[in-house]
Amino acid sequence: MRAEIQQLWKVERPEVTRVVHEAAKNGDRSENGDYIYGKRRLREIDSRVRYLTKRIENAQIIEDKPRDTSKVFFSAWVTVEDQDTESTDTYRLVGSDEIDPTKNWTSIDSPMARALLGKAMGDEVTVTTPAGERHVLITEIHY
Repeated sequence: MRAEIQQLWKVERPEVTRVVHEAAKNGDRSENGDYIYGKRRLREIDSRVRYLTKRIENAQIIEDKPRDTSKVFFSAWVTVEDQDTESTDTYRLVGSDEIDPTKNWTSIDSPMARALLGKAMGDEVTVTTPAGERHVLITEIHY
């Protein structure tokens, strides 16, 4: 989040500000696309920076494992076997700001994570997703 704030505030915002300044010198601002788009982009940048700043202020770093590591909780790596397709997937349950599909990090608020929370290895879980119900078996949990 800090890297995104740095990129927005130190790199992108000054560039957009320069474009808006140049566009404003061209006269009629009501029909000037660079000016209109630039002002809109500045509002988006400022809004995103405010949002990220508040998220950083309220963020909690969780480094300790839960007391009962045999169950699924926040930050767990969970391997599940799909009962229908017999495929295996591994997910890490993370906060909404940490989602990264390339690493299989899924939001704690996702249907899969909500269904897995509190369950233990060997439990069969029914997950209601937008694509329909999935039946999975928890085959591994680690932190």
